[in-house]
Amino acid sequence: MATGWAGDGAVQDQIDATVKDAIKRALSHLKQGPGLTHCEDCDAPIPEARRRAVPGVRLCINCQEAVDQSERAAGSVNRRGSKDSQLR
Repeated sequence: MATGWAGDGAVQDQIDATVKDAIKRALSHLKQGPGLTHCEDCDAPIPEARRRAVPGVRLCINCQEAVDQSERAAGSVNRRGSKDSQLR
């Protein structure tokens, strides 16, 4: 396949770099250290199993799900675009 000046593996290299950047960003958001015994938002007890599974946990499952949903809604991007936006 002709790719102009790009090397044969340039597209895959770009995909790999994007995935590595996303992994680094996700790891940087993980908390470290001892977790809390009670949720910092609602003060509900955090189960021992969750504290062992998630180092540095600060939220109960319900509060964490609410945070995850709000982040997903705020971060959704239509990468395909519409025909109108492509014509401008």
